[in-house]
Amino acid sequence: MCIRTNLCLFYSAEVLYVLAAVIGLCLGTWFLTPKGDNQTVWRSSIILTLSMCYIMWALTYLSQLHPLIQPMRSDLRPEFAEGYAEYEGYY
Repeated sequence: MCIRTNLCLFYSAEVLYVLAAVIGLCLGTWFLTPKGDNQTVWRSSIILTLSMCYIMWALTYLSQLHPLIQPMRSDLRPEFAEGYAEYEGYY
């Protein structure tokens, strides 16, 4: 959870900025692939590569930006582990 909402929105919007760049690269690939027998193969390969790299990056980036599970420290003694009482026995 971000302390500043505007900062959180900026980092989340970065995914959309990179998406716009990937779409631009895909359009450039569509028009700049060399003519020939394998033009469709080249187009498909490059566009699929760019798309899958973007999806992998976006999933990794967003999962680190908004984690589903809060990290827990395992090196705390029980008397100093405030807030970890519900996980008693796991550290």
